Amino acid sequence: MEPPLDNLIRVLSRLPGLGRRSAERAALALVRRPTGLLQELLAALEHARATVCCCDVCGGFTVRDANPCPLCTDPRRDAATICVVEEPGDILAIERAGVFTGRYHALHGKVSAARATGPADLRLQALAERVAREPVTEIILAVSTDLEGDATAAYVQELLRGGRPVRVTRLAFGLPVDSGVGYSDPLTLKRALGGRQEA
Repeated sequence: MEPPLDNLIRVLSRLPGLGRRSAERAALALVRRPTGLLQELLAALEHARATVCCCDVCGGFTVRDANPCPLCTDPRRDAATICVVEEPGDILAIERAGVFTGRYHALHGKVSAARATGPADLRLQALAERVAREPVTEIILAVSTDLEGDATAAYVQELLRGGRPVRVTRLAFGLPVDSGVGYSDPLTLKRALGGRQEA
C-alpha cells in the first residue's frame, strides 16, 4: 500500500500545471495546516462537482441553475461576434483580460492525431448551428498557434464555407507558438484580439 502522503502527491501531480514539486508543496501545505483548510477545500470541490456544468449554448462553464450562462444571456454582449476557443478555461482567460464584449464558443478540444481527436469529437456542429440561427457576422478563432490549432482553425473555416458570409479572423501577434490562450496574460490577449487577421 502506498504511503498516504505519497498518494496525495501523486494525485495532485495529475492536475494540469502541477508537476511533482508543486504537488509536493501543495500536499505538505494541506497536511501541515489546521484541518479547516482541508475541510474548506473538500467542501469547495464537492460543491463545484455538484453545481458546475457546461453551458448548453457556448460550452463554457456555468452552474446548473444558470444555463445558458450569463455570458450567453447578457443582452449587452455583441451577439454578432463569436470568439471560438479550444477549452472552457480559455473563456475565463479572455474575460480576465476585459477586452472582448462578444459571445463565446468552446470546442472542448482541438484536432489532434496524437490524441485521436477528430472534428467529430469537437463542438463544431453546434458552432455551425449557432452561426445559422444567430446574427453572427464574425468568428474570431482564438485557438493555439501550434499545428493542432492550425488544423482546428482549418476545420472551422471549412465548416463555415457555403453558409451565409461570415468574416473569420484569427488572433494575431502576441500569442507564442505552441502556446494556448489560457496561459496568456491579459495584455498579450488584448494585443492579440486587437490585431487579429483574416484567417
